[in-house]
Amino acid sequence: MVQTEFGGPEAVSLQDVPEPVCGPRDVVVEVAYCGLNRLDLLQREGPGLIPGFRLPHVPGMDFAGTVVAAGSAVGSLAPGDRVIADPAQGCGSCPRCAVGDRAYCVSPRILGGNASGALAEYVLASAESIVRVPESLPLSAAVTLPTAFATAWHAVHTVGALAAGETFVVHAGASSVSLAAIALAKRAGAGVVAFAGSEAKRAAARAAGADLVLGNEDPDAVKTVTTFTDGGGADLVLDHVGTATWRTSLDCLGIRGRLVLLGNTSGDQVSFSLQEVFHRGLKLLGAGGYSSADFVAATSACFSDGLHLPTAARFPLAELAGAWDVLAARETIGKVVIEP
Repeated sequence: MVQTEFGGPEAVSLQDVPEPVCGPRDVVVEVAYCGLNRLDLLQREGPGLIPGFRLPHVPGMDFAGTVVAAGSAVGSLAPGDRVIADPAQGCGSCPRCAVGDRAYCVSPRILGGNASGALAEYVLASAESIVRVPESLPLSAAVTLPTAFATAWHAVHTVGALAAGETFVVHAGASSVSLAAIALAKRAGAGVVAFAGSEAKRAAARAAGADLVLGNEDPDAVKTVTTFTDGGGADLVLDHVGTATWRTSLDCLGIRGRLVLLGNTSGDQVSFSLQEVFHRGLKLLGAGGYSSADFVAATSACFSDGLHLPTAARFPLAELAGAWDVLAARETIGKVVIEP
């Protein structure tokens, strides 16, 4: 599916394009499944959000498939290997890439972001970004892992430093990142509180492992969280909603609590009392981009514990417009998946 303009579904059409050719350190993967992300939709509507985005463009960040070709310098992968990849490819040579911090590469290359993605039969990826999928995990489940679980791992563990016995609170509890964060927090031995807007979404948060699930508009939410924590308040809050949830996030935190900020879907501007933050010893932490080590750690945890997101819907490649409509409605629970 090739995007040639900005706009609605008509901006993207099914086209024949040349099959990708391996560089020395690349692999070509036959795509079995491609998971949609909101970035795909936003960049279709325009403008391009990722530096270096150009038209024509093939979207699709998350994929699972089978290696069909490997470059001459690739010794660890071979045709037939079942794989997923970190969409953040990096340039492979700058100081950031050298330490595994590809999200901050000086010349970022992101599959489906500013490089050809996986809404296609074949995709080209750096061998360094590839992780093999164990035979015990179907590729249809593995496709739900890359962006959601790597992002959640980075926020919960690398930045948030969640420990066993602590209490973790997350907003938008049925979103892909939040479902992943709930699963990882439970795996770490934390108590989990989730907020969600509908009963179906609250049920999904419970199914992911949340111990306490509250409605977004619950007027007693902070009091309930305080009771749940025996008066201590939450140790870690993950907020990727922004303005609408800011006050609740701060109020749920206990003394020396940590607030990890990951998004701003409801707005970008907030206000707060400096005295409240420094007097209570709060930590306001920007999550930023995950690293290659986060990606490996997250996927390894998922493989060992069988973690993955639910699949909200599946579509063939030619019906991408319908898949985008489902994604845009914001009622999905789990991943919308394309089968090229």
